[in-house]
Amino acid sequence: MWLWPALLTLVITLAGIGHAQPWRDELATWSAARRPTGDLVRLAGTIDAATGPYYLLMHVWVAVFGDSTTALRLPSALAMAATAGLTAHLGERLIDARAGLLAGLLFAVLPGISRYGQEARPYALATLLAVLATVLLVGALRQPSWPRWAGYAAAVPALGLVHLIALTLLAAHAVAVLLVGWRGTAAAGLDAPAAEQRPGDQPAERRRTLWRWVVALLPAALLVTPLVLLARSQQSRQLDWVHLARPANLAALPGGVAQSGVVGGLLVGLAALGAGRLGRRALLPGAAVLLPALLLFAAGAVVPLWVTRYLVFTVPFACLLAGAALAGVRLAPAVAVVALAGVLGLPDQAALRRTHEWPRTAPVDYRGAARIIAEHQQPGDGIAYSPRDSWLFLDLGMAYHLGSRQPRDVLVTRDQRQRADLWASECARPAGCLAGVDRLWLVVSGRRADPVAAVPGAKGTALRDDFTVAQVWPRPGITVALLAR
Repeated sequence: MWLWPALLTLVITLAGIGHAQPWRDELATWSAARRPTGDLVRLAGTIDAATGPYYLLMHVWVAVFGDSTTALRLPSALAMAATAGLTAHLGERLIDARAGLLAGLLFAVLPGISRYGQEARPYALATLLAVLATVLLVGALRQPSWPRWAGYAAAVPALGLVHLIALTLLAAHAVAVLLVGWRGTAAAGLDAPAAEQRPGDQPAERRRTLWRWVVALLPAALLVTPLVLLARSQQSRQLDWVHLARPANLAALPGGVAQSGVVGGLLVGLAALGAGRLGRRALLPGAAVLLPALLLFAAGAVVPLWVTRYLVFTVPFACLLAGAALAGVRLAPAVAVVALAGVLGLPDQAALRRTHEWPRTAPVDYRGAARIIAEHQQPGDGIAYSPRDSWLFLDLGMAYHLGSRQPRDVLVTRDQRQRADLWASECARPAGCLAGVDRLWLVVSGRRADPVAAVPGAKGTALRDDFTVAQVWPRPGITVALLAR
């Protein structure tokens, strides 16, 4: 049952995987992944510590497979395909084979799965590890053994190292473990088929369940706690663009993780029907959907933490509940509903293959700007950016698309690698650094009729005093200007 959802997810996710140019978050991944290991450690000490283990993984991947757009995104596509297969397997273990199959197929056609399966960020890998950890937990609770608990003990720290917020899934695991320890697997909705031997339901085994779970979490506590402390110290800088959570954020969550309001609403409706049909068997998947969202919302109402994509790892569990609802009807109508979800998501599938920028109405055409520079540059040209310290990463966008053809960055005194940061530092006196430059490419954010006027401070003064604008090329979200002394 797991094979067909995995193959369908892989086919859909690979379709057009390289069409949308890397957006700002992916440019950060590219910048980090190309650095030596020592520089990655230094970067984690400055910013993005929570993503540091993922950057290390991508460092190894890029060294082997290169840094093309497709190569950068391929690990996420493979992770989502594996997640679909594991979702089907988990559905078979918790409900039945048909529910697992339909859950995996529904997972495959969601636009959000393509979106994050085509992004060089850790969310797809976190989704895979969330489902894997849950599969291993179910096995350990049903038939306890140290090898099963050891597998779970390895999956949980991996989940935390890839995505700290995904550890909120442990709240759902805790509910299941406590119920099994108190009343057995049946009370937690984890009762196995009658033909399956269930030593985990013996009273002596139930009493040991909680302690085994706590011991299994020790590696996660040892490995993840230092990362949490380091990330906490960077939070004000890392998430300075995030606002406090509001009730409207919860209402928008289904459409956000599904990347489609209509499909997200359909998923919620089916999940609610499935929860009603399953009864106590809905406990674990239902808690895996609700508790992470509620915990992040509660924390985000006090500290700016709420970002919708941080909860993508809950989608497979919502699909399990939806699959249970679809399994209650004949196979043909159930597959028709899955197909309907796919058709309703087609406009969003097409849109996400045009741009990954958020919001989609404000794309930044790094590739188009780089193409203009490549076609018109001359030997000896320089380049400058404004703003330099924003999350748009204008300099990284040009560096990615131009590579060795990029003009000399004349205002830089220390680049990103030297600073162990995602941003470079510039001359305190720009006029002196611009001396000897006769042609200068200026890249600014937004569409600007007069790009030099948008440059603030001493940099803008030096450009206005020493250069005239020879030509301007506005592009979506970005403007390129050629200045002549």
